[in-house]
Amino acid sequence: MMRGFFNILFALCSSLVAATSPNILFIASDDLRVELGCYGQDWVQTPHLDKLARTSTRFSRAYCQVALCNPSRASLLTGLYPDTLGVIDLPTHFRLTHPEIVTLPEYFKQQGYFTKNIGKVFHNWHQDDLNGDPQSWSAPAEMHYNAHINDVVTPKTLLDGQEDNTVSSLLNKRAEKYDVPDDAYWDGIIAGKAVRALKILKKKDRPFFLAVGFWKPHLPFNAPKKYWDLYQNNPELAPYLQPKYPRWPELAPDLAKHPGRELMRSFNEELDSEQVALLRQGYYAAISYLDAQVGKVLEALEALGLEENTIVVFWSDHGFHLGERGLWCKNSCYELDTQVPLMIRTPGQERGQVSDSFAELIDLYPTLVELCGLPAVEPLPGQPMQGKSLVPVLQDPFATVRQAALSQILRPAYSEKADRTAMGYSLRTQDFRYTQWRSWTSDMRNPSNEHILGEELYDLRKDPEEVNNLAGMAKYEQKKNRLRNRLAERLADIPGNYQ
Repeated sequence: MMRGFFNILFALCSSLVAATSPNILFIASDDLRVELGCYGQDWVQTPHLDKLARTSTRFSRAYCQVALCNPSRASLLTGLYPDTLGVIDLPTHFRLTHPEIVTLPEYFKQQGYFTKNIGKVFHNWHQDDLNGDPQSWSAPAEMHYNAHINDVVTPKTLLDGQEDNTVSSLLNKRAEKYDVPDDAYWDGIIAGKAVRALKILKKKDRPFFLAVGFWKPHLPFNAPKKYWDLYQNNPELAPYLQPKYPRWPELAPDLAKHPGRELMRSFNEELDSEQVALLRQGYYAAISYLDAQVGKVLEALEALGLEENTIVVFWSDHGFHLGERGLWCKNSCYELDTQVPLMIRTPGQERGQVSDSFAELIDLYPTLVELCGLPAVEPLPGQPMQGKSLVPVLQDPFATVRQAALSQILRPAYSEKADRTAMGYSLRTQDFRYTQWRSWTSDMRNPSNEHILGEELYDLRKDPEEVNNLAGMAKYEQKKNRLRNRLAERLADIPGNYQ
């Protein structure tokens, strides 16, 4: 009853937000590692995201909190670290741990914005009554994520008379490349719905927060054939169709491994080089397909005359492994999984900025609140947002708001509560990555030495692929101890809610 009263109050107060307040176009991708043309990987064809980068501030050191969809998105959208939120796995909905929490779009809704969700923004499909977190949106979510929506969905009528171009026989339905239009698959449909939504939102007398969540390059790699063709018969691409270091590093702890079940459960044995190449080609095809859909939305924003008063944010929930060190998919603390693309374009800002300042996805909530001139908010009563506003960096790309980025991951991967054995906490600094694996049964805030199950230390200046673990070397003992202390200091400031 009280929530209904406040909803009425917020509706009455919506006039407090001027129609000239900036709109927000909040674009999410899924499983997109930092592999775009604008990030220096020129073998990946992403002309639309490259164009966005030229008009935005592009963050070269942005990191997720957890390399897993649900906890990453829950943290970003609530402004709280996973340990405080109590969401570190796929099934747990943040409303089950904190039903009173105020999410990022919900806060904008409270401030008079019209908030709308198309596609995968919140992850949770496990609880049907909580799909899309309805109280965050002014209108019902469209095309929200569920257990089957990302499957191969090409209508059979489109395939009549076509040669069978699927690679499913080799890859067990993990990839598909039929010659079909973009809207034969979900992301093409999402783009069309987003364009139509922008046309409607333009006519409203209040600003909007439009969240558009694309699924690609998430498995299955089912982009239309024309995007696969971009990476076909190109000798210069050959080196990128195989991982540089395909074997597990000798000195890395076994706790850092995971089975990559999202992909590998489709196979009974180790992938051969042909399968690896096809999967990597499919991943790049999916990126180019995603890029084209983002382009349609951004072109519509410009054509409708909304560009000059709209903040655009593009982000990915985490990265992805494609056979590097024998790993597939996400679920690690390594750079390929934790680093994410992040671009923010604000009206009137300097174009084409690049910042090397550390940023965390949790920082987006306070950043957007400040950019829109809204009052500071506590997502939970008595608990301020734990992210840091990136506005100083948007104003000056040489500014710094963080000295390091924090990520974490559960072990075993995808484990139920009763089966958990460890948590990996990882600190990414200017030149090093330090990861500490803590026993789940220990005092997670202040573990004794016997409850530290493993450590990793990588010198990213000399070893950007993170294959030489230095944690056991006497030469690096002091560096390891300093980073161990820095990690402990970071975690001491984060209230924990593990159970």
